[in-house]
Amino acid sequence: MRMDARDQRPASDPAVRIRQARPEDLPLLQDIERAAGEPFRALGMDAVADDDPPPLEDLEGYRAAGRARVTEQGGRPVAYLIWDEVDGAAHIEQVSVHPAAARRGLGRGLIEDLAERAAERGLGALTLTTYADVPWNAPYYARLGFRALRDAEVTGGLRAIRCAETAHGLDHWPRVCMRRELP
Repeated sequence: MRMDARDQRPASDPAVRIRQARPEDLPLLQDIERAAGEPFRALGMDAVADDDPPPLEDLEGYRAAGRARVTEQGGRPVAYLIWDEVDGAAHIEQVSVHPAAARRGLGRGLIEDLAERAAERGLGALTLTTYADVPWNAPYYARLGFRALRDAEVTGGLRAIRCAETAHGLDHWPRVCMRRELP
């Protein structure tokens, strides 16, 4: 999704705008996360659906560092992305879209927005970790240009993230590290 640099609106939809998260958005991001988890129930992944969203303090840390972006529609956030810098890449910690706004390219728009910002910062790639077999996870990211990393390609920072995910109980289902090179 191309962005209009003047106002950060996706060029294809003037009613949608990507912007930095504001303090008042943070509880709404938690609501988005809870709602976005619900579709995992249909796959028998209730533990994922029941997982708590990031605490407000964590979301504030991302916001204060300029690493929390939201897509708003009608003046209200309907999707968000938070990221960290890991091993010279912009690592997508979380990208979530409220199911009521799903399948409109909002997640893709946030990822493209991050790709532009990361390239401007001189970062060489986007990375993420995700479920290998969930249709709106690894297969979706592959369509956006990400590729699954072989074990030998997983960097130290990504290994640490995977260890933390395992400790959090996310490994009941296969997970994968993915990477998309930036120009």
